Amino acid sequence: MTTTVEAPVEPSRRGVWRRIADADTLIITLLAFLLAVVVGSLLIIIADEGVRTAAGYFFAYPPDTLTAAWTAVSGSYAALFKGAIFDPGALTGDAPLLGPIGRTLFNAAPLILGGLSVGVAFRAGLFNIGGQGQLIAGAIAAGYVGFAWPLPPVLHLLVALVAGILGGALWGGIAGWLKARTGAHEVISTIMLNYVALYLLFYLLSVRGFQAEGSNQAISRPVLDTARLPHLLGDSLAVNLALVIALLAALGCWWLLTRSTLGFRLRAVGANQHAARTAGMSVSRSYVIVMVIAGALSGLAGCAQILGGDNIALTGDVDAGIGFDAITVALLGRASPGGTVLAGLLFGALRAGAVRMQSETGVPIEIVEVVQSLIVLFIAAPALIRAVFRLKASRGGGVTQLAKGWNG
Repeated sequence: MTTTVEAPVEPSRRGVWRRIADADTLIITLLAFLLAVVVGSLLIIIADEGVRTAAGYFFAYPPDTLTAAWTAVSGSYAALFKGAIFDPGALTGDAPLLGPIGRTLFNAAPLILGGLSVGVAFRAGLFNIGGQGQLIAGAIAAGYVGFAWPLPPVLHLLVALVAGILGGALWGGIAGWLKARTGAHEVISTIMLNYVALYLLFYLLSVRGFQAEGSNQAISRPVLDTARLPHLLGDSLAVNLALVIALLAALGCWWLLTRSTLGFRLRAVGANQHAARTAGMSVSRSYVIVMVIAGALSGLAGCAQILGGDNIALTGDVDAGIGFDAITVALLGRASPGGTVLAGLLFGALRAGAVRMQSETGVPIEIVEVVQSLIVLFIAAPALIRAVFRLKASRGGGVTQLAKGWNG
């Protein structure tokens, strides 16, 4: 009797194909960013008045149009860079040298927290669209503690942060409970809870004791200084403790998803809920737990907005679009904690630079938002990127995995 022994697959070979897949995904991401920048350049050219004027006599003297187009694009992206990373003029002026990067990090903190919220839920098979409502709920709770509970400095900040976490966790937990007990689709329930939270905020901003004293505007009482997040690099720079909280949250999410038993159960449910149920895992409990965690992360984003943001009082636009931008950040970051941090930094830089670009060149800030959307659109359509740049699919399948989901 002859026995056949199969040769084991070499671990190094598996590692090689894994690296190829990861490299393939990175290439697609970089090319998607490049293509989005090119499309943004075309929009800048169309929006520039000087280019339109020169285009009126293009056939008489084409160099004028080309020069005007180059000036518009290069000037816009130079202003974007100066507003987000480094302004050479700060070397000889009075502006802080690290001001642009400080503003980028300031903008990135709530985006990272919101992106982690979406990413963690996605790993359990849920699409959390309720970041806006969870952020608002956290901001309401943290803001109320911040202006209504006079406490000692350090204690006041800690209590306000805990209140924000609990507010967001409660709002996310409602959607998780509805999913677990009634089967209500989380996309529908979280979207509806966004409206509930928003109009609850509008109502509270008109209630005596919550509304600013002596004001008939929709604005709350200001948060006390003892509950404000401290600046990390001095008062002249915007970046504050929210960045450290965001990075610690990302590290915690990484440990949860890759090193903990709970994270394994959540990922198993996300990969195949029927197989997870057969293995004895409680799918309904996992839904509630992951939405509580996701809500807590969005609640922290709300804390960053009200305890460390530019405004020290609650208003109707406290979310500043972060709830929905966080979805884009999570998608760009492939729902992984590390990728979400990088995507949050990128979008924070785009937000910071867009303001400078608009003020210096007059380019509408909406063009940057278009670029952000196009980046994710192109990443979600790898076949389009391959067709544009004439790339062949790799055997690693990294891009295919990205298009289908982030369960790897």
